[in-house]
Amino acid sequence: MSRIHTVTRDTATAEQNALFDAIQAQLGVVPNFLKIFANSPAALRAFLGFHGIAGEGSLDPKTRERIALAVAQQNTCEYCVSAHTAIGRKAGLDNDEMGINRAGSSQDAKAAVAVKFARAVAEHTGDVTTAELQEMRAAGYSDAEIVEVITHVGLNYLTNLIGKASRVEIDFPKVAL
Repeated sequence: MSRIHTVTRDTATAEQNALFDAIQAQLGVVPNFLKIFANSPAALRAFLGFHGIAGEGSLDPKTRERIALAVAQQNTCEYCVSAHTAIGRKAGLDNDEMGINRAGSSQDAKAAVAVKFARAVAEHTGDVTTAELQEMRAAGYSDAEIVEVITHVGLNYLTNLIGKASRVEIDFPKVAL
């Protein structure tokens, strides 16, 4: 049971229901973690805006999911590991790849560098080394893509915080940490 109220259609205000309608139209479902965010419509709008902008970048969906899985595992967020396993599968990642992502790497050499860098960003709260930045550049990542990786770490860290603080009920096929 969630430690923070999970807003439902029955308990939602008109503003919360309008946000749910937009989410439902885009995703086909309103995941429980967004129902936690909905306690503050301003926070939900901010998250949705941040998420939308982050999705416009040049990182491919597989790499974004690899990063999400690595950060969720590192932050021990079972909700997010479960969610991003389901989303990763839809993006084309197989179970072996997602297991490697959760461990901080990838079968794809270029993506492995991004996942490793993402974990370093999360672990060291952004205090990465010059060598880590140089490794990203040597793998072919531009400064724009490096900023996008950092952005995805921040976005996923936020959802990990919501998931862990609230202990939101997992509404995806559950994946153990």
